[in-house]
Amino acid sequence: MEKTKIAVLVSGGGTNLQALIDAQKTGILHSGKIELVISNKADAYALTRAENAGIKTATVIKKNCASAMDFENKILSVLDENGIELIILAGFMSILSEHFTSKYPKRILNVHPSLIPSFCGEGFYGLRVHEAALNYGVKVTGATVHYVNEITDGGEIILQKAVEIKEGDTPEVLQKRVMEEAEWILLPRAAELVSEKIQSEK
Repeated sequence: MEKTKIAVLVSGGGTNLQALIDAQKTGILHSGKIELVISNKADAYALTRAENAGIKTATVIKKNCASAMDFENKILSVLDENGIELIILAGFMSILSEHFTSKYPKRILNVHPSLIPSFCGEGFYGLRVHEAALNYGVKVTGATVHYVNEITDGGEIILQKAVEIKEGDTPEVLQKRVMEEAEWILLPRAAELVSEKIQSEK
């Protein structure tokens, strides 16, 4: 059976990308195949992870583009050239406009490090999310995988997993626990669910 062609969009270290690569090796992700990794940073370690796994890479740098739309169009044309059917945002630090998201309805996934609708939306990314959770004093946080639409963190939720907050947690400690206990488990699982769904619709 032909697999759903996946592209992963990255900006940094690529730990979520690694979780997807590992899931592909172990068979958790079997209905889809990572065909392409696109980075908006030339020095992203995620590109090295992709190369080590034998996955094709591409780089699109925003400041080298005429406009935000030009940047998105360049990414769209690379996706198109590679016949990509599913896009996964794995720590991709660029908000995509409706111009982009409307071309892939229910075909773009993102993992967010909180239980949406808490600590999400504009300005909530990276350590800021965990700082906000700790400052608020919540006892439970977690991660959410959702479809991406034109509203930041506003798309339909696919999977969520709760993670306990412990006494003395710092944002860094909490970030690591949320990744290990939730993000790295949920993202491959959601990728498989959606890949399978795309296959069944063909």
